[in-house]
Amino acid sequence: MKRKHLNLIWASALAATLAAPAAGPAAAPPAAADPYQPLAFLIGHCWKGTFAGDARATDEHCFSRIYGGRFVRDEHVVHRDGRPDAFGESIYLWNSAARQLEYLYLESAGGFLRGTVTVEDGALVFPAAEFIEKGESTSLRSRWQRAGDDAYDVVTEFQVKDRWVPGFSLHMQRERSSPT
Repeated sequence: MKRKHLNLIWASALAATLAAPAAGPAAAPPAAADPYQPLAFLIGHCWKGTFAGDARATDEHCFSRIYGGRFVRDEHVVHRDGRPDAFGESIYLWNSAARQLEYLYLESAGGFLRGTVTVEDGALVFPAAEFIEKGESTSLRSRWQRAGDDAYDVVTEFQVKDRWVPGFSLHMQRERSSPT
């Protein structure tokens, strides 16, 4: 008797599913908010800044959506007078299980960093994370504060023992549209 009852329930559910398209289009579920909204002002543009205290060193970042908009790429290059350029790339991703924006940063010298991104008072905040290179790790954190529509300020700190010390800072200015 139970098996017959379950078969009737299954058959009813199947019939309802098959009949649904004939009844007209179903309402689409509401569009999910864009998890990359905090990065929206960066995407599609290249930004360039000079390191505070070293006018001969610049950093340029170009942001674009990749893989059908499912991720955001930030390709960057540091130009230093008299030294080879240093390259890096961050991939921003929405971790739907943890419901948070995360990133993976890779750089041309072989180092990498993974962490999260939050928003505080309109700034992008990169909480403390471990940068790993050549068997060593360094804890760092950063804050990117918008400075109008065409600029943002970067402040990065490093942890030394039990305190945070200034690392580097830049004022990034929008230069052009991103090539990708």
